[in-house]
Amino acid sequence: MSLAASLGDWLFGPFLDFGFMRRALVACLALALGSGPVGVFLVLRRMALIGDTMSHAVLPGAAVGFLIAGLSLPAMSLGGFIAGLAVALLSGLATRFTALEEDASFAAFFLISLALGVMIVSLHGNNVDLMHVLFGSILAVDDVSLVLVAAIATVSVLALALIYRPLVVECFDPGFLRAVGGRGGAVHLVFLVLVVLDMVAGFQALGTLMAVGLMMLPATAARFWARDVWGLVLAAVLVAMVSGFVGLVASYHGNLPSGPAIVLCAGVIHLASLVAGPHDSLVARRLRRRHLRA
Repeated sequence: MSLAASLGDWLFGPFLDFGFMRRALVACLALALGSGPVGVFLVLRRMALIGDTMSHAVLPGAAVGFLIAGLSLPAMSLGGFIAGLAVALLSGLATRFTALEEDASFAAFFLISLALGVMIVSLHGNNVDLMHVLFGSILAVDDVSLVLVAAIATVSVLALALIYRPLVVECFDPGFLRAVGGRGGAVHLVFLVLVVLDMVAGFQALGTLMAVGLMMLPATAARFWARDVWGLVLAAVLVAMVSGFVGLVASYHGNLPSGPAIVLCAGVIHLASLVAGPHDSLVARRLRRRHLRA
């Protein structure tokens, strides 16, 4: 067997031989399409840490769904969506009607949600159940889970397309959007709903602690590969897809946990982009300074 054939079998053999690997790969691709663009706008709006907060905010709702129906995808998804949306709305109200800043408000509700969710699962389940909720199991994605993730990715992409212009304007000049009569508050609310939806899709595969990784790491890596918004979105989606593929292959051949392997692959790409990306990376800035000195 030639080297190329051996490499091809090593890379693609797991997906050709096993249905669970194919479902996991499709789930990763769908998550990349839905979460990548959302992560880019979280970075542009300086809400990256809020994205991490929202990933944990779905935990108590998912825990209640688990308490009622066990490891039921519809119950946990519905509960997670309601909990995440409640945290987003309560944080927004606290910011609007008190002196608390938005990041501090989200952080407070995030800690409450995380503690409540872990407490619920711990009291009514076992350590295996808790690990499943916190870290997910993308290799256990079934057809129902796959349909849900694909549906959320579709809704996310379509909704972002509808609010794209006002969302971009609000990222860079919210004052102008208000001056021209744009509904910045409504756009912000729709965007938060999309964040929660993508977190719900992500926690089914990667767990509440890992879901934000496939949203934020590709988005931050994209910063070093593109300058315009469309370029950032495309780069983030591609990085997320590559991370999903490479992470699954690494987990299969190395007997590694799949979720952390996927997120670590995204982390490696982020670090490589930080060091050697073509735009504003460490190497790019050093070369630019040398050019200016010359």
